[in-house]
Formats: sequence, structure tokens, C-alpha cells
Amino acid sequence: MKIFLDTADTEVIKKYYETGLIDGVTTNPTLMMKSGKNPDDVYQELKDIGLRDISMEVVGDADEMIEEGIRLFNEFGFCTTIKVPMTRDGLKACSILADKGVRVNVTLIFCAAQAILAAKAGAYYVSPFVGRLDDQSVAGLEVVRSISELYRIQGAPTQVLSASIRSVQRAVRSWYNGASVVTMPPNIFDQMYDHILTDKGLEIFDRDWASVGLTK
Repeated sequence: MKIFLDTADTEVIKKYYETGLIDGVTTNPTLMMKSGKNPDDVYQELKDIGLRDISMEVVGDADEMIEEGIRLFNEFGFCTTIKVPMTRDGLKACSILADKGVRVNVTLIFCAAQAILAAKAGAYYVSPFVGRLDDQSVAGLEVVRSISELYRIQGAPTQVLSASIRSVQRAVRSWYNGASVVTMPPNIFDQMYDHILTDKGLEIFDRDWASVGLTK
């Protein structure tokens, strides 16, 4: 049961990594653009922080994705997970990179059929996009469940990485439905700490401590 952060903001990632609760990071071109940094500089900063699983997205045709994936793996080593799209070229690149011992995250997964092909191509992770499925009136969590169950039945080693998460409920239900990893924005991770009854309980404890002359 792993938690990844979906951001390229290295200062934010460093702060949350220090909690000891973050297992990895996912990035994409949009997040990189928002960071205003060169992607390689971001990856190096994340490696220096101590992250051991960083999804690094590649684009282009199969040959271009393979070339860039190998370059990134040679540059950043053990922490590298190459992120490819669920396309014919993406799966061709996935197969070749996986054969070379590179972890691959196949992204933009929206159905079990795509997840079957990705697993056959040697994907280490598949990333179903829960929020985007929900936007199309398709039960995103049901897709997570069906892929997870399919992999379990078939004995496939590919892990389900639930993405496009927009609430704590969707994160928790992703794990409940078989996801090995959930990647989420930092604000969703923050919300996992919170519950109104926890706050009320702390207020009562503080009041009771004060009543007997003790302070925190």
C-alpha cells in the first residue's frame, strides 16, 4: 500500500517526503511546465531528496521513447520509472524497456482491455485515471477493481497505480478495490490526516489536561 505524490514541485515534495509516508512521485508534462524547471533538474533534485521511485514521462514514437527512456535510466538509475502512454508505440517501447530491466508505468489506462495489453508488454505499473473516468459517467473505481481482480486471477505481476485522484474517499476506495499505489496531489494527502472527531477529541483532552493543572 504505497502513496505517491502527483507533483513536480520539489520543495513541496521534500517537505512531504520528510514525513516518512511518501513512497514515490509521478510527474507529467503539465506538472513540469508548472514547475518552470528543466525536467532533468527536477529528477536530480528528487533523487537527491531520497525518492526511490520517480515516474519520468517520455513522448514521441516508439524509437524516441525507447531512446529517451534508456537515457533517463542511465542518468538516474534505480529511482527511474519510465512513463509511457497507452498507445501502440507506447507498448512497443514498454516491451523493449522492460526487457532491459527498466520499470515502466503505462499511463492513460481507461479499461481492462488496455490493462491486459500493458501487462503483456511487461508494464511494472498501469495507471487508470479514476477522475477522468468519473467525468465521463464511468465508474473509475470499478475499472480499478476489475483490473486488480483480473491481474490477481491471472497471476500478473503488474501493479495498479490509481491516478487522477480528487478526494480522500477516492484514494481510500482505490486501495480497497485493489490498487497497490495511489498517486495524489499534495492537498489530498494533507486531507488524509483530518477528521472532525479527531479535532473534537483533542479539544476534550486539552480541556481535561488543563482542568487538572497540566499542560501539553
